[in-house]
Amino acid sequence: MDISHIANLARIELSDQEVARFDSQLSQVLEHAAKLKELDVSGIEPMAHAYPIFDVVREDVAGDESFSAQQALSNAPAQAQGQFKVPKVMD
Repeated sequence: MDISHIANLARIELSDQEVARFDSQLSQVLEHAAKLKELDVSGIEPMAHAYPIFDVVREDVAGDESFSAQQALSNAPAQAQGQFKVPKVMD
């Protein structure tokens, strides 16, 4: 594996010692990946996570209690004309 070429693509400057160390480490990672290819995974369903993840959603229903505009603005560090005042983001 050409570590110098990969570092160049990533715009990273590496010393000769770092190139030697990363070459060894990357070789070990690639060897491990090659060992994983030998496993029989034909009966295993592909998945993105180790545990099943499902969206947990609730009904979007307005509650009885809500803040008035004055209550919502009461802790605002800055307000103007009944609205939150925030720093300018774009010119």
